[in-house]
Amino acid sequence: MNREHNEIDWLRLHEIIDQHCLEERWSLIPLIQEIQKENGYIPPRAIPVIAARLKVFPSVVQGVISFYAQLYTEPRGRNTIRVCRGTACHVRGGKTILKLVKQHLGIDEGETTEDLEYTLETVACIGVCALAPSMVINEQVYGRMNPKKVGQLLKRKEEDHDPA
Repeated sequence: MNREHNEIDWLRLHEIIDQHCLEERWSLIPLIQEIQKENGYIPPRAIPVIAARLKVFPSVVQGVISFYAQLYTEPRGRNTIRVCRGTACHVRGGKTILKLVKQHLGIDEGETTEDLEYTLETVACIGVCALAPSMVINEQVYGRMNPKKVGQLLKRKEEDHDPA
């Protein structure tokens, strides 16, 4: 799904590039991290620009982006929901929790809602096995999830973001 915005602030992109030590390969990771922080993702059309300014091939830039799971070339939701797939969560119903979240959001794992409100991810372990099954919305951990809690939590999140 490619929903790259046409509204890239190219002037700001070049300012960010100029702030980093140009022609130095070591500046690539901090540079793309800052571009992502500014835009919410790394616009694919920016990759050749970054490569040219750093005097590397675009494949080098793309390779770094694809190597790190926390770097994205697609717009992401304002809220990230991570559902745990660890053993404790799986045994205690994590698969059902994931299914309910998918149904509620209308997306699959790794996807973002069309309104860019939510991105759904799964993780190997959140690290709160005693609270299984668990999920994280942004940085907030929610444990001992069940179908009712999922519905209440996602409904409350929608109400928090309702512009009406």
